[in-house]
Parts: sequence; C-alpha cells; structure tokens
Amino acid sequence: MKSLNEDIKTGNLKGVYLLYGEESYLKKQYKDRLTKAVLPEGDQMNYAYYEGKGINPAEIIDLAETMPFFAEQRLIVIENSGFFKNAVPELSDYIKTMPETVCFLFIENEVDKRGRMYKAVKDKGRIVELKRQDEKTLLYWIAGNVKREGRMIKETTAKYLLAMAGDDMEGLVHELEKLFSYTLGRTEITAEDIDAVCTVKITNQIFDMVEAVAMKKQKKALDHYYDLLALKEPPMRILFLLSRQFKLLLHVKELREKGCDKGTIAKTAGLHPFVAGKYMQQSKSFSKGELRRIMEDAADTEEMVKTGRLNDRMSVELFIVRYSAASEYKD
Repeated sequence: MKSLNEDIKTGNLKGVYLLYGEESYLKKQYKDRLTKAVLPEGDQMNYAYYEGKGINPAEIIDLAETMPFFAEQRLIVIENSGFFKNAVPELSDYIKTMPETVCFLFIENEVDKRGRMYKAVKDKGRIVELKRQDEKTLLYWIAGNVKREGRMIKETTAKYLLAMAGDDMEGLVHELEKLFSYTLGRTEITAEDIDAVCTVKITNQIFDMVEAVAMKKQKKALDHYYDLLALKEPPMRILFLLSRQFKLLLHVKELREKGCDKGTIAKTAGLHPFVAGKYMQQSKSFSKGELRRIMEDAADTEEMVKTGRLNDRMSVELFIVRYSAASEYKD
C-alpha cells in the first residue's frame, strides 16, 4: 500500500492497477482515491465502469482505443470480472502495448498469480493486495477515527470492539457510526457502549458457545443457542458453524503441538492473529480425541436430520447438552 499511496500523492500514476484481496473497505477507498487522482472531479465523460462476469474484452479494448474527451486520460474500472482467474489472452496482450491515454483499474477478490493477466499487469503497472489488517493496524485506525470525531477510546476498549464486531473494516465503520451516535454529548466510548449498540458477529456467538461447552456451563451454552434461534439462524447452520469451530480448534491444537507460534498458526489456519490467540487458548480445553468425537457426532446428527429421524432444532439442542454436561469426554 505504501507504493500505491506514493503514486496517488505524487501524481505519478501507472497505466494499470490491480487491487485484490478480502478487505472490501480498503478496495473501495483506494478505488475512489485512484478515480479522483486520474480524473478531474465530476468527469463522467472519460469514466467507464464494468462489473461482474460476462464482460466483453473486445468492447473494453475498443473503448481504451477511443481518445479521451478533452482530458489526458480515460479511466476504465473493471470489478469482479474473473479475468484474473480465467485466461483472457486478447486483453493481457493489449495491456502490454496499451496507449498512455487510458488507465485501467481492476478490482478483484481472488487472482491467479500464474495467469497471463496478472503477469501483464505486474509488468506494466502496479498490483496491491488489500488483505485483512492486523490487530495493531486496526487499533491505530480505530483510534484515528475516534479522534477525528473528538472522542476518546482506551486501547483495551478498542480491543474489545474488535473481539465483538470482528476485523472487517467495513463492518467496523458501521459499528463506529453507531457508537458515535449513541455517545453523543460524551467524550469517552466505553465497553458498556459497545455492549449496548454493537452487533455481535455470529462467529463470536459460536465461539462463546464452544467456550461454554468447554467449561461445562450447560445453561450458558443453551442460552447462546436460543439467542441465535431468536435471530432466525437455522439450527443446521448453527450445527455447521459449531462443527467448523471444533475442526478449526483441532487444526490449531495440532499446529501448537508441532511447536508453531501464533503468527504461523494464524497464517496456516487463515485466522487473524488476534483471533488465533483466542483459538490457541480455547484449544487447551479439549483433547484431540474429544474434538474428533464431537465432529463425528455432528456429522451423524446432520445425517439423522436429513433422513428425517430427528427434528433439526431438537437435535442441535441435544448435541449441545451432550457435550456441555458435567461428565467428561476426554481421552
């Protein structure tokens, strides 16, 4: 991102950019910033936007060959096209010899780094991966947003917000907006404010449910289940998320036993480092044998529901009761 920011700041822009990754908020922010950097404010004559599969590469090339209208460049933005997962030889070849009167901005979720499009953009322009940010960056970003509103937030409170709302920046923006409105007239944002207005991610509810199961707090585990049902979450989706959680815990436990540190575990398991630490701690409450048994039982429960032998709501409730009971299931 440093090179991209430098391009925008100096005005020395490349002819083609590729922004990709899972952080939607950053992709949108840089799309808007690059658009303003390439084109004067309000210039719609030289701006073209394409989105989704089925875009005709020949049409894009024809447009790129058209001289801009009273401007130095024409900007063509192409989003979620799939061009970087599937071969588009005519467009990748065109990028190699594209004129200076056009600027391409590609925005994708996933790319194939071995593909011709990726290599063409890499040779001609700039590629930036916009992935989920680490905890330190997010805490700094939250602090900056809060300060701009003339408010204060303690680091421990900001960490609590991340734990409750997740690390998706777009989601965090909405939660911060709610907090700013809720605390109007006050200076400091507190953990109580977060509890009052912020939306808890379902994955956090599932994490807390598994924690209650691990601690053999049956009532608390069932309360989480009933809360999710009240939020219209289907029982089988809850079971799926529970099963996925236990599978992830087994993976984390195995990595821990191999001596992997938190950073390696986070990268291997596809977790945010902050979240990886929580999973490492939670995995200590289960043996590998217990985790395997729970996953097998979840698969059996799903099969019985699909074949009509068990009611979906009752089957998941029994599953939770079984593993949150006081008796142990460890090896």
